[in-house]
Amino acid sequence: MAIAVGEIVDGVVTGIAQFGAFVELPGGSTGLVHISEISESYVENIHDHLKRGDKVRVKILSIDASGKKIGLSIRQALPGASAQKPRGGGGRGPGRPKAPQTFEDKLQRFMKDSEDRLGDLKKVTQERRGGRGSHHPKGMRSY
Repeated sequence: MAIAVGEIVDGVVTGIAQFGAFVELPGGSTGLVHISEISESYVENIHDHLKRGDKVRVKILSIDASGKKIGLSIRQALPGASAQKPRGGGGRGPGRPKAPQTFEDKLQRFMKDSEDRLGDLKKVTQERRGGRGSHHPKGMRSY
């Protein structure tokens, strides 16, 4: 049975790792449900949610060109589930939708963030070297 991105299919958990669960799909192929795609709530320990042999319903998120790497989601296969990842703490807070940004706005924000980070990096580098003008000529070192 051929699978396609966006389909919801039933599968069986065949293995569990710290980062996710491997699920055998119809037709014998295996995909990975990343830990962030297991539940709507935060998952600290996968074993609290899944075990080998569990039957699960998954949504096909991605299939690489070779067809060997298949990305899956359990939480997006839930009835009424949204495709967006659950929002953690911080951010803009509840009830404050993010205003749409133009490409120029995003580029300007990126440039500002990059300049800020570069400035911080330069400051840390200078502090590690002893600040500006701290180069001591041979024989004039302070200990």
